[in-house]
Amino acid sequence: MRASWEVLKQDKELLVFPLLSALGCMLVLASFAAPILALTDWQAAGESMAAGTVESLGGSGGSLSGEQALHMLGLFLFYCCNYFVIIFFNAGLIACAEIRMEGGDPTVSDGLRAAWARLPAILGWAVVAATVGLVLRMIEERSNLVGKIVAGLLGVAWSLTSFLVVPILVIENEGPLSALKRSASMLKKTWGEQLIGNFSFGLIFLLLALPGVLFIVLGFAAQSAALIVVAVVYFTVIALAQSALQGIFQAALYLYMRDGKAPEGFDTSALQASIGHR
Repeated sequence: MRASWEVLKQDKELLVFPLLSALGCMLVLASFAAPILALTDWQAAGESMAAGTVESLGGSGGSLSGEQALHMLGLFLFYCCNYFVIIFFNAGLIACAEIRMEGGDPTVSDGLRAAWARLPAILGWAVVAATVGLVLRMIEERSNLVGKIVAGLLGVAWSLTSFLVVPILVIENEGPLSALKRSASMLKKTWGEQLIGNFSFGLIFLLLALPGVLFIVLGFAAQSAALIVVAVVYFTVIALAQSALQGIFQAALYLYMRDGKAPEGFDTSALQASIGHR
């Protein structure tokens, strides 16, 4: 994580990408929420999109009514748009990180141009990721505890298998499916299960988030809007930093596994420890 942090310190503008991603996702949510809220029976429609449509797949002999099919289509489009926004800006971040690790001095424009140049591939991967995400959600919502656990394990396996897809899409100009195959092939050579365990950004930032929780508790206890605002700003900065650092690490890990040596500023032993060789 230290090496990723050094890259971020050199290129603080990389924080722009997760910020734009968050704003884009908010716009997507607003654009899909508006027509739902405009429906006469908006509460029933929302419940149908969230759960009823999924259950109807098994409870009505596998057939869908026109309204249910429309809700399912809307949910799928929502997933596609969200994934597209996230992947697009993550691609830009990774492109900038790769430029820095290759000795260049990237700008936000460089990242946006790189992502735009790969727009068809990014859109294709967004559709694939949205399909998998929606299927996993359907399995989880219509299953008992065991089914939910299985869905969770499938989600982890998918995350590990697709971990390097975006760097491959952007850096190697591969298509979505070939990038997925290459990502899976690369991770087969390593203990992919240790990717998250030995390089746990989540745990680190969970600890860093504790001061924000304290600010919120104190803010409500003292009825201080200022403390609550401070907490919101703190959480926002933490979330942006976590997203940027994870993107930088993705790029570094991909370059290490492709070239067999650590990128500039990264330690080979640290990257080896983060993936764990067989």
